[in-house]
Amino acid sequence: MPIARINDHDMYYEVLGSGEPVLCMGGWGTFCHDNHSHLARGLTDRYQVVIFDYRGIRDSGDDLSRPSTMRLHADDAIGLLDHLGLKKVHLVGLVGMGACITQEIAINRPDLARSIVNMGAWCEVDDFLRDQLEMFRWIHRDCGFYAFQKAVTVLSFTRGYYNENKDKLLGPQGGWKELNGRFEAHSRLIDACVGFESKSRLHRIQCPSLIIHAALDYVTSPAYTKPIEAAIPGAVGITYDDVAHVVAGKEQKMRFCRDLFAFLERH
Repeated sequence: MPIARINDHDMYYEVLGSGEPVLCMGGWGTFCHDNHSHLARGLTDRYQVVIFDYRGIRDSGDDLSRPSTMRLHADDAIGLLDHLGLKKVHLVGLVGMGACITQEIAINRPDLARSIVNMGAWCEVDDFLRDQLEMFRWIHRDCGFYAFQKAVTVLSFTRGYYNENKDKLLGPQGGWKELNGRFEAHSRLIDACVGFESKSRLHRIQCPSLIIHAALDYVTSPAYTKPIEAAIPGAVGITYDDVAHVVAGKEQKMRFCRDLFAFLERH
């Protein structure tokens, strides 16, 4: 089991495939263990893909005495890339805080950033987003994991996809399963999210940047992702009119893979 001492905590990580390095991060969960199917199809066939468990999730430890910030999580990722001896890495952040972490890496360690991809992201937190994130915290705390799972799932998928796939989206093997029984870890991830701001620093990102806007995203709508595109010099934006917070559905996933691979191959 690959565990390294990174930034004063034990981090679980995996390296899959070979080729140019890609660091892939999502939201409040992990692509590791039995979640490889959630990676873009074909990614590990073309690239060396680095994934890891966030602090407190699955097999990564945490130091509860350290405040949880997005910079802390970015320093964790930076420490892992340095540990692996990687430079000029494609930074792919999807569905929440993973995208914010890519911004921090590209701002603070430009030598590590070959390109960045952001989806489901933000660069500053207003009352609307903050209250949504805090809502997820108190639902998990006061009503339990499965109430939280249903609330976040309803807001993260399109109506049609949810109706057709509700049984597999909910339950012990459903979405955000890594947070089941780990409220404190979840709460600390939320701390990092609500405290994040990068808008004033995004002009420092110099690597090629792709920002994907999901028109049906109730959580991180284009109102939050458009300012990222506007603030990063030379950033390219794509809008998906039929996609919510999570890319779901065969046609939508195929389109996302085409756009992702086309961008990575150009850079």
